[in-house]
Amino acid sequence: MTIDHAFAQRFAEEWVAVWNARDLEGVLAHYTDDVVFVSPRVVSFLGDPSGEVRGKDALRAYWGKALALLPDLHFTLDSVRVSVDTIVLDYRNERGVAVAEALTFRDGLVCRGFGAYGPES
Repeated sequence: MTIDHAFAQRFAEEWVAVWNARDLEGVLAHYTDDVVFVSPRVVSFLGDPSGEVRGKDALRAYWGKALALLPDLHFTLDSVRVSVDTIVLDYRNERGVAVAEALTFRDGLVCRGFGAYGPES
């Protein structure tokens, strides 16, 4: 799948909106069943030193726990960048921390994601 800026911007705006609505199933609708997601938050929330979550069901459990622990979760989109089959979303979370997510697509859905976080303020 080749991604253009229009697709990436639409995706980013919808993705942020469903996160801000705390709509877990709406967020997960953007991901393949065999998704792999890697983030340092996996280490802190789940205690898994690999930082990796595999599969939509495991991602649902991880993000469900995160939503329960972060009642004020809110994302503000800063920028969207495009590669061949990947977009990078730069946003700030509810604590003002800069976050980047690189999301790789297959057949219109995210099949692999990487979250990276700036320092806590």
